[in-house]
Amino acid sequence: MRKLPTIAFGLVLAGAALAACGGDDSKNVKYPGHEDGGTTEGTSEVTTGGDAGAVVGVTEGPAQHADMASDAKGSYDKGFQAWVSGDLQTAKTAFREATTQDPKAAAAYYSLGCVLERLGDNAGAQQAFRQAFGVKSDYEIAMGAYALNLAHTGHQGEADTFLTDKHHKFPDSARIETYLAEVKSLEKDSSGAQQLAQDALRIDPNYKDAMVVIARDHYRNGRTELAKYALQAVLEGFGQASPARDPGNAEALLLRGLIEREAGQRIAALKDFDAARTKRPDLVEATVQVAAMKLEAGNAQEAQPLLESAVKYAPQNALAHMNLGDCYRLLSRWADAKKELDTALSFDSTLASAHYALGLMYRFAPSFPGMSAKDQAAAALREFKTYLQMRGPKAAPGVSDDIDDLIAGAQDKVNELNMAAAAPAPAATGSAKKKP
Repeated sequence: MRKLPTIAFGLVLAGAALAACGGDDSKNVKYPGHEDGGTTEGTSEVTTGGDAGAVVGVTEGPAQHADMASDAKGSYDKGFQAWVSGDLQTAKTAFREATTQDPKAAAAYYSLGCVLERLGDNAGAQQAFRQAFGVKSDYEIAMGAYALNLAHTGHQGEADTFLTDKHHKFPDSARIETYLAEVKSLEKDSSGAQQLAQDALRIDPNYKDAMVVIARDHYRNGRTELAKYALQAVLEGFGQASPARDPGNAEALLLRGLIEREAGQRIAALKDFDAARTKRPDLVEATVQVAAMKLEAGNAQEAQPLLESAVKYAPQNALAHMNLGDCYRLLSRWADAKKELDTALSFDSTLASAHYALGLMYRFAPSFPGMSAKDQAAAALREFKTYLQMRGPKAAPGVSDDIDDLIAGAQDKVNELNMAAAAPAPAATGSAKKKP
């Protein structure tokens, strides 16, 4: 079964070339996930997280909430603009102010929940979503966001029960059925997910979100051709008799891009990823996929702003920080690289590739701030051994990472420095002149 990401499908560890690193040993290093072995043009590893799937976000501006109190609308506008720019702390403050100024502003509670979710405050997000549909009993988008947050935080059964109850209360809601279909898919109940999504389309034959869920469930379960067929209905249609339902749908573009990238269709994938992130800048996976392709082409400078944007929209996401850290490593920003990689490991200690990137940084950086050459070599050896221990005795099929050669090279460097330190100082040459 295929995995899709936390927050926005999976993220990518860019194992691009060591263009910024010194030493002959930096050439021809193979990176995890690349079969041929990297050169200075770079390679990358596609690393997916959990099965997040659908990604909620603030999509409605203040103009769409004319019933909101005027002062609350001003705060909401400020929050919305902050969200669009990725300033989550300002957005949180502004949306919270809007809820204080108008306690019946359901949209403000929903938007606050979206921000809190991105900041890693899932309990706060769930409370805000509940408040949103508490003041507006038919606020389906908040119900769906609440259920998806439950599902993504290990409470899939609770999410299922909640949406099943709402489905009974709103039997003609295509949106509720679609949310329930997504949760069923996350529960690995593919037949249930497909049936619910089809039922949603019977209620509304043009409901694009149901089509995306159908495609995503097919993709999760390895039915790529069926996923592509469902995506075609959304993005392209089947002629004049059946036009595209939503050619700019960001999640559909992202999913098609993932399928294209797996098939080696890089130009098409990059086009779809770019279109997805332009439509929804908060769709982090699309941004990171573009950055990964930049890194594969040896262009870390263009990847940098993309990855910095990704961690703004997903500051608690370990994979986003890991990729940014690897990007900084390639740009010789050693301290920044270590900070991001350490942050990634603090969020997810199972990220073996973060140890691999740290090992490469210590091994090939000409010097690392605050470390002696001996300490740096020892750190490289330690990180490579940690990666190997976490990876296991054998790499996954089709994966080549040169870890044995890297460990041997790091060990040789440690031995060389130890021998140099133990060698006696050279004797002074010549004789001192006697005083007259």
